[in-house]
Order: sequence, then structure tokens, then C-alpha cells
Amino acid sequence: MRSGAALAAAAGGAVGAGAVAYSLLYRPAHDRQLVFGRLSEAMAEVERLAAGAAAPLDTATAWSWSETLAHCAQSIEFSMQGFPKPKPAWFQDTLGAAAFAAFAWRGRMSHNLAEPIPGAPALNASAPAAQSLARLRQAVADFGAHTGPLQPHFAYGALHRAQYEQAHAMHLANHLSAFEVAQVLLPN
Repeated sequence: MRSGAALAAAAGGAVGAGAVAYSLLYRPAHDRQLVFGRLSEAMAEVERLAAGAAAPLDTATAWSWSETLAHCAQSIEFSMQGFPKPKPAWFQDTLGAAAFAAFAWRGRMSHNLAEPIPGAPALNASAPAAQSLARLRQAVADFGAHTGPLQPHFAYGALHRAQYEQAHAMHLANHLSAFEVAQVLLPN
């Protein structure tokens, strides 16, 4: 068993372990299993999907393209501003750190694609995709230019810049895996 997964499994009896186990094992029915280690790679896929009219894969996500982009932007923004409702320090230092270690080791995150960031403003289902795309682009640019301290992740705790970039890239990969460019069927 992989070391990060073994640590998460060993924590199985602790409160909150069910959520961690769910995150480690979650996989929607239609998942492209994208893997990105850097934000630039993830953003290349965002741009490809945006240019080709992204469409959700059947049953892969409950959120629209616009909501997904806004959610991913929120996560990046909160890494610089602070998350509204962080998990307790004991959770971040144990289960959260173990989950991040497992995700980092395998290079891929898996989590419930319809779970909002705790305490984050509700996603606007009617926001135009172009607005959410601009917000995500700005969040990524702001993260790249950010020279101040990064705030602890609400679940994983303190991450250094390279870890945060990996976390954001994996987060985007997990969400983008639920979308593909819409296929236009032409009449015969």
C-alpha cells in the first residue's frame, strides 16, 4: 500500500476519516482522469475546453461549466486571502495532511465534484461562463504574482508554494475531468 494511502487508512477510526476515505476513492462514472502538476498545464486544458464549448460528461458533475470555473477560482483566491471555514488544526495536521500526501504521491486528486468550499459564497448558477473564465484566469495570474504568505488550506493545512501549485493543478484536473468539448452531430 502506498505510504500516504496507508497513513489515511490508519486514520480510518478518527472522526472525519469517512470524508477522507471518500475523497481518496471517489470517482464519477465518466471521468477523463486528467493529471496536471502545474497550473499552466491545467489552464491549457481550461482554454481548450473553453474554446471548444465545454460540456459536462454524463453524470460526472452536478455543476455547470461556469460554476466549476468559479469554484476553482475561489480555491485559488482563498489560498492567498484565507479560507472562510478551515477545518480544525488537528484535522489539517492528521487526516488533511495524509490526504494531500496521498494525492501528491499519486499525482491526482479525487473528491466530490459538487461539494462547495466550506463557508465559500454560493456559486451563481446563472453567471455567464465568460465571467467565470475571466475570474479563474485572474486568480491564476494573481497566484503567480503573489509574493506574500500563502494561507493554510482549509483541509490540508500549511502548504508551501510548490505544494499549493500542485494542489490547485490537481483540483483543476479533477474538475476538468468531468468535462469535454461538446460533440456536434451533423445530419447525414
